[in-house]
Amino acid sequence: MILMSPPCQPFTRIGLQGDIRDSRTKSFLYILNLLPRLYKLPRYILLENVKGFESSTARELLVKMLKECGYTFEEIMVSPTSVGIPNSRLRYFLIAKISTAHFSSQKILDTFPHPTESDSPEQPIVLSASHPGTCGPEEKIQADPVLYKLETTVEVQRKMKQNNDQSLRMIQDFLEPEMEVNMELFLLPPKTLQRYALILDIVRPTCRRSTCFTKGYGRYVEGTGSVLQCCMDTEVHHIYNGLDQCSEAEKLEQLSKLKLRYFTPREVSNLMGFPQTFSFPEEIPIKQLYKVLGNSLNVMVVARLLQLLVS
Repeated sequence: MILMSPPCQPFTRIGLQGDIRDSRTKSFLYILNLLPRLYKLPRYILLENVKGFESSTARELLVKMLKECGYTFEEIMVSPTSVGIPNSRLRYFLIAKISTAHFSSQKILDTFPHPTESDSPEQPIVLSASHPGTCGPEEKIQADPVLYKLETTVEVQRKMKQNNDQSLRMIQDFLEPEMEVNMELFLLPPKTLQRYALILDIVRPTCRRSTCFTKGYGRYVEGTGSVLQCCMDTEVHHIYNGLDQCSEAEKLEQLSKLKLRYFTPREVSNLMGFPQTFSFPEEIPIKQLYKVLGNSLNVMVVARLLQLLVS
């Protein structure tokens, strides 16, 4: 078996869409070209990458190579929410095997039964062989009135829908016991609160959602992952309403009431499906832990795909 997770930068929204001139894509294609020259072909292949890989030149060359080598394959877009984990991390996966028997699309979808909402952007999708670049409709950005915290009503409704999805577990199931870790170390610094308050994605322990954790978590704020509200006595909208009318000192005082903190590396590991037996060497800095976790992938999703692949 070969497990592949090529560098994702060329295929991200800010990347080159898999431009074959990119050095990282060239390295991936070099490995592909070695495949037919192997003395014995691997029986199974599993590949993971970000959304965007499915419409890249690299993907087209990969599929061409698999067909030439006699592989049967299937492609799927799937998120951890499909296995009941309250974390959005939509990723492209390809599973391939040396066989004339084709994969069953229905069996793949049965392997990932969640979420229950059929119109959810997190719904697993088996990519059509005739339209490999089709991943379902993109969410349309609507000219919608902005509520507090720079969120539109559409975004608020989407988050409420996710939190009401009973097929997903609560965030509190993935948190460390407070007595086992010094949570003060993970509180958001005052400067971060003052500067980025309006773009924070805030979740409570009773929420059933969180955004994708990236390698910039803990260093950057926008688009790197959710933060946790530890004080349950205060509602977020009560804090944010009228916040723009406050002085910097008053703003900090209000925001501090929420006791916002980063998820710990252990908690991020939990949300990414790592078993409790997994641990990091103690000497690795926290920022480095966030970086390697952000570059990792969800263990539970991969486990189900591997079971499907070899069954």
